[in-house]
Amino acid sequence: MNRKSFIKNSLGGIVLAGTAISPVLSLAQTLQEPEPINLKLVKEFVVAGHKNLNLVKEMLHDQPNLIYARYDWGNSDFEEAIEGAGHIGNKEIANYLISQGARVNLFVLTMLGKTDLVIPTLETYPELVFAKGPHGFTLLHHANVGEASDLSDYLKEKGLKETFVKIK
Repeated sequence: MNRKSFIKNSLGGIVLAGTAISPVLSLAQTLQEPEPINLKLVKEFVVAGHKNLNLVKEMLHDQPNLIYARYDWGNSDFEEAIEGAGHIGNKEIANYLISQGARVNLFVLTMLGKTDLVIPTLETYPELVFAKGPHGFTLLHHANVGEASDLSDYLKEKGLKETFVKIK
């Protein structure tokens, strides 16, 4: 193939490919990413998650995806509303958020006294005994505020003594 034929065939391929791709590009331009949820609203929801069930319900009704939102208090100290309920020991709000599809974690399960879930997880991943939750609250803190004495005893047996560890 000579140079002239190569260029002609290459340009034809590019035009043909462009014709096939143009509907996809047009569709992509019409499907724009949604705007992020306002950080002030996220903060308000996370704060409500600590102690205000009525506000949590109202805000979730208006903005259902707040249930997945996390607020950064600084220094990568992220917290979701369910985690606020967890470290305060608010079982009512934690259970409500779980019923609405919140992402539950080991700290909240510990506060709720879910021994049958927490202990097997810690036996499988023993290093998690010393994990830091939001604001540096440990699993022992969560067991204590949730009045989960069996988990509190278990964590102490595994060497956890602190209820709080500073986040660096």
